[in-house]
Amino acid sequence: MKSYRETDPEFAERFEQFAFDEVVNEPGQGLDEITRHMAILATLLGCQGTEAFRQLLPQSLDAGVTPVMVKEIVYQAVDYLGIGRVLPFLDITNKVLEARGVKLPLEGQATTTMEDRLERGAQTQAEMFGPQMLERWKDGHINRWLAANCFGDYYTRTGLTLAQREMITFCFLAAQGGCEPQLTSHAKGNMNMGNDKDFLIRVVSQCLPYIGYPRSLNAIACVNRAAEN
Repeated sequence: MKSYRETDPEFAERFEQFAFDEVVNEPGQGLDEITRHMAILATLLGCQGTEAFRQLLPQSLDAGVTPVMVKEIVYQAVDYLGIGRVLPFLDITNKVLEARGVKLPLEGQATTTMEDRLERGAQTQAEMFGPQMLERWKDGHINRWLAANCFGDYYTRTGLTLAQREMITFCFLAAQGGCEPQLTSHAKGNMNMGNDKDFLIRVVSQCLPYIGYPRSLNAIACVNRAAEN
């Protein structure tokens, strides 16, 4: 925001005070630094905030988000945003990491093979959403892809816990908007993984400056619906 302090001083003053002080320090709405930065990075992917992502990524790394964690956030975003929207963020991530002296590629995090990804993915879905998911992949090719690709290829990777993966998925969905049914489902998935209603509202609160009030209020409504079921 430094250049905007010169060209847009009134705006910079109010935005910085709100986003970097008021929101961060709101009583009862805080997150630990690593979780807060992970949520904001995922949110910026969801809302296509490439320039803000470029600015925030070095700060996130300085705050303790590891290169592996950043890569896992970016990789998993492909399932929820599509490669067309994620590719610029992968390029930004690689450039920032290389500029900081990080050798690429990073150590592999895959735990499945092409032979067992479907089975392992369905097992992961069941762990998160209930035993009925073990057979859901049989309900058409999209559900099969969801089990094998989304969960088998990505959720089974190391580098992030399942709870962290559900949290960033919640952020992807909340930030892009128009995905309220899926957002409600993944709010419930978060709760199943120990990310309770209070935690999710804190996540929304910390991400509000990056996605605005309408999508934040929609996300809170989805959290409330999930908590009722």
